[in-house]
Amino acid sequence: MDVYNRVTLLLIFLTISSVRTSAGPWIPMDGNNPTSYCLSWRLAIETNNVRAWRTVPLQCMRYVEAYMLAGQYDRDVQLIVEQVRVHLNEIILPGDGMDAWILDVDDTCLSNVYYYRLKRYGCDPYDPTGFRTWAMRGESPAIQAVLELFSDLIETGFKVFLVTGRDEETLRQATVENLHNQGYTGYERLIMRTAENKKQGAATYKTTIRKQMMEEGYRIWGNVGDQWSDIQGEYSGNRTFKIPNPMYFVP
Repeated sequence: MDVYNRVTLLLIFLTISSVRTSAGPWIPMDGNNPTSYCLSWRLAIETNNVRAWRTVPLQCMRYVEAYMLAGQYDRDVQLIVEQVRVHLNEIILPGDGMDAWILDVDDTCLSNVYYYRLKRYGCDPYDPTGFRTWAMRGESPAIQAVLELFSDLIETGFKVFLVTGRDEETLRQATVENLHNQGYTGYERLIMRTAENKKQGAATYKTTIRKQMMEEGYRIWGNVGDQWSDIQGEYSGNRTFKIPNPMYFVP
């Protein structure tokens, strides 16, 4: 067999092998594919490289919908919670009742995905009146992996503080009932915005709350939230963990 025929047969063999071993159709990642762009965009916002974004790009609406509802979001949250448990297993509590853990509420403990479905998964601008109306209904379902983590924290002996940007005056009762109905019982304190801190940015407000907790003598072992403003700033705790959220950004 001459060299030409050998090379030809080799190329045919490699082509067939490539097709047989391929996990799926090859999709060019040239930036023109919407899924490719939206995957890059989500990575950029989750790593806080894109900041102060106001809405989800319109071409990414279906991508975000699929991410939130088709199982990948749940798998991502579960993996993060598993990492929280790794951290938990390294902690030896002194047993003096001053060991604290902070959880955010919206899209950390409770999911608002059904509200944001009506807002095109974040493609529409933030609507404070619409969200307040939704929150007052008290129908946000628990994010299951976080609920299980919450129960483990309580059982282990942590004082769990739920710190939210929701308004104390208008939303406290609805929030308490929603949390209770979804299984969040036994937490130490639900801390909400008051008139005193209503004008503060989220990061400043939550930093102030954490400072007050530490001044009371609490040790903050962990802090979980879906926004960077939940976990950035001083007094953030021994470890911080971010839950993914491609639907909105809170500065």
